[in-house]
Amino acid sequence: MAPKTQGKQKKTTRIVENGRIYITATFNNTLVTVTDENGGALVVSSCGMHGFSGTRKSTPYAGTVTTEAALKKATEDFGLKKVDIYVKGIGPGREASLRSVRAANVDIGKIVDITPIPHNGVRPPKVRRV
Repeated sequence: MAPKTQGKQKKTTRIVENGRIYITATFNNTLVTVTDENGGALVVSSCGMHGFSGTRKSTPYAGTVTTEAALKKATEDFGLKKVDIYVKGIGPGREASLRSVRAANVDIGKIVDITPIPHNGVRPPKVRRV
């Protein structure tokens, strides 16, 4: 029986020039996902991954740091140049994340708001009688 080879296998890096950035800004956190054109995730980042915890995760500064780190990794590792931005949610990191994407050296194709909006909502509770 042949011995198994020890060591890391070389990972092939692919070049993705066009991609998408999904920014999910909740009241407690900001999540940033950089994908290729088909939606396959390349880089995932959240405020907790960058040392923010508790109420500091829900700040505009945490959203900025998270977005900058995700974009830096995507441009260096995958050669990202042109992006479409999809924003979801109404948290405090929303505008700060958009500002940091604009400041980065990537071309922005379109910015789309995909925040879910209820068109009728759920049934209200019964009237409370005391």
